[in-house]
Amino acid sequence: MSLEIRIATSADAVDACTVLRRSIVECCALDHRHDPAILEAWLGNKTPQMVACWFGSPNNFALVAVEAGAVVGVALLTRAGKLALCYLLPEAQRRGAGAALVEQIETQARQWGIKALQLHSTASGQAFFARHGYTEAGQVRSPYGVQTVFCWKALDPACLVTGEAKGDARRKRFCNCNSA
Repeated sequence: MSLEIRIATSADAVDACTVLRRSIVECCALDHRHDPAILEAWLGNKTPQMVACWFGSPNNFALVAVEAGAVVGVALLTRAGKLALCYLLPEAQRRGAGAALVEQIETQARQWGIKALQLHSTASGQAFFARHGYTEAGQVRSPYGVQTVFCWKALDPACLVTGEAKGDARRKRFCNCNSA
């Protein structure tokens, strides 16, 4: 099947909301452990109206992955350099849609002059982000009660530092380049 990655519009909000909700419920069980209180908090703002607002904000760049005419993935970048959303339907995982979304998000971040991306990964998404070059930099509890991993990725070589002892390039614990 052909995969299309395109800019999300408010017309995609219902389908994108379905992706978010299904992905959280079905793919993130390791994180929410089927706890109704955590799920209610996590899903609370995942409504078509809220998703449309996120897509319409000039401070966000949102993409959808479309396969066979159906939205199967969604990603959202903020101008502050945060990869705020990156979710796929369960049946769309491990087929390249996630990688394509992240690649296009990183391209947009570079166009905006963002030097490093940051995100809070679920345990379910941790290996995916590690495979795509994101460095883990500590644990963070989300507002909805899930333990997440703070991750970041340098998009600009200035965010890398040379290791003095071995002379090899090493990543800083966290690059806060976007704050400058």
